[in-house]
Order: sequence, then C-alpha cells, then structure tokens
Amino acid sequence: MTAEETESLSGTLSGPAPGDPESPAGGGERPSAGRTAARRSLQRREELSKWGFLLPALIFMALFFGYPIVKNVTMSFQEYTTSTFYTGQAPWVGLSNYVSVLTSSVFSTAMLNTFLFTVGSIAGQFTIGLALAVFFKRRFPLNGVMRSLILLPWLLPMIVSSAIWKWMLDKDSGVVNQLLQAVSLPAVPWLTSTSVALIAVIIVNIWLGIPFNMTILYSGLQDIPDELYEAASLDGAVGWKAFRYVTWPLLKPVVSVVLVLGVVYTLKVLDIILGLTGGGPSNATQTLATQSYKLSFANFEFGQGAALGNVLVLVSVVFAVVYLRLSRSGEES
Repeated sequence: MTAEETESLSGTLSGPAPGDPESPAGGGERPSAGRTAARRSLQRREELSKWGFLLPALIFMALFFGYPIVKNVTMSFQEYTTSTFYTGQAPWVGLSNYVSVLTSSVFSTAMLNTFLFTVGSIAGQFTIGLALAVFFKRRFPLNGVMRSLILLPWLLPMIVSSAIWKWMLDKDSGVVNQLLQAVSLPAVPWLTSTSVALIAVIIVNIWLGIPFNMTILYSGLQDIPDELYEAASLDGAVGWKAFRYVTWPLLKPVVSVVLVLGVVYTLKVLDIILGLTGGGPSNATQTLATQSYKLSFANFEFGQGAALGNVLVLVSVVFAVVYLRLSRSGEES
C-alpha cells in the first residue's frame, strides 16, 4: 500500500475534524447555542411550575380575602339595605355612611371602650402568658400535663366560654358572687353595672387569651440556648438580670408577633361581648366591632356597618405598621 493510500484511509476512519465546517456538530458555535436554548427552556418550565403551584393559592386569596374586602369597601359608599338583596339597587351615597357613623353619639363611646378593652386585655394576657411561659421553661413533674390543661380555654368555642362565664358572673346565682359572699364580701353586679361590665368583659378575654400568649412565648423561650444563661451566670447575671439581659433581648422578635396578632385579634373581638353583655348596659361595653355588627345585622344598615368595619380595619393596619416600624428602628439602634 502506497503512502497516499495510507493517508486517505486514515482520514476516512478518523472523520472530519471537530472544527471542520463539515463536522456533524456544525462548527464551534452550534453546541453553545443549543445549550443556551435548552437552558432557557428549562428556566421557562421552572417558572411555569412555580406559578402553577402559586396559582391555586392566589385564586383562593382573591376569592375569599380580596373579594370580601373590595365588596365591603364598595358597600360603605352605597345605601345598602335589605331591599338591595331583592332589587339589586344600591344607590351611591359617597361618604355619607362614614359621616353618619363618625358623628354618631355611640362612636366616641365605642372608640374609648375599644381602646380600654384592647389595652386591658393585651396587658393582662401578655403579662400572665409571659410569666407562665418562664415558669414552664423549668423542668418539673407534670409540666406537660399542666401546660395542656392551660390550653383548654383556647380550645373551647368562644360562644361556649362566654355562656359559661355569663352564668359564673350572674349577680344572684353566679359562682363568683357566691364565693365573695362566702368570705363576707358583697355581691358585684358584674354584667349589669355600667362601671363594672367592661372590667368583667376584659377579665374574660384575658382568661381566653392567656393560652395563646403562653404557647407562642414558650416556643420562643425554647429557642434560647442554655449556654447563654450559663455564660451570663459567670458574670453574675442570674434571676431578674438574666431575664433582662438574655431572655428579653432574644425574645423581642417573638414578642412583636404576639403583640401585633394579639391587638389585631382583640380589636375585632365580637362573640365574647355579645355573649356576655350584648354591648350593654347602656353601651358600657359597646366597641367598634359590636357596633358594626349592630348596624349591619340589627338595624340592617349594611352600608354604615361596612363603613365602621373599614374604620376598624384601618385602625388595625395603622397600629401594626407603626408598631413594627418602631420595633425595627429599636433593633437597628
């Protein structure tokens, strides 16, 4: 075999060079372009998959959260009454509903009661809940059993709890007054006195909110490493000092969540007050939430009820934003 035949046979077996224009890969740029297109296609599929998982949640939020809010805002600018359900007619009245509820003689009383009810409830719930959380952080027999029992008020429906407390606080046959009389103290008209009714409602709401505060704060305490307390004890920080310099700073994020949720939840408390006093006597326990309910479902002034409900939502949002900003600025400083 000659040298020319040998070279020709070697070229046939080895095929075209990778950079040769006749190469099956089609040159040096084609593989890179193909990989880029495949990468873009993969990214597109990943984006579609993300939206596919988010879409059901977005639809649910829009239908069951977004629509009611938009509808409530719309109703507050309309004369929405019982006839609207039959005729479908709800004349546009602008800010008339807001003017009516804000200038009402009950509004100032309801606003003050809402403030006192919220502050009193949150102060009692948080203080007692934090004390119990710190107490149960220690290991002792029946720790878990006692924590489970404290959760019982939180598990009961509120209307059931209010019915039980209404019987307990009854002036004539209530167990609370019977205990007071057993120790030679006078009976207290808990639910019928204009000066005591709001206090009674606050006490019941504190009792109901303690388990929530204790559970969340106890979870926050569990995340604080014991090594920090041991290190602090070497510097003499024990007892109250350990709580002030170790527990409280590390618990602040959890405290922020508890307080914001507690205030927003307390502002809209309705069934407890309705079950105990119905907003009476003489509007002594009337709050923005109960007044909104009364306007809508007792007076059938749905437009005014929606307007007052929007005022309550605005108060909740303003508090949450202001508190979170103050907490964030305090942490940064």
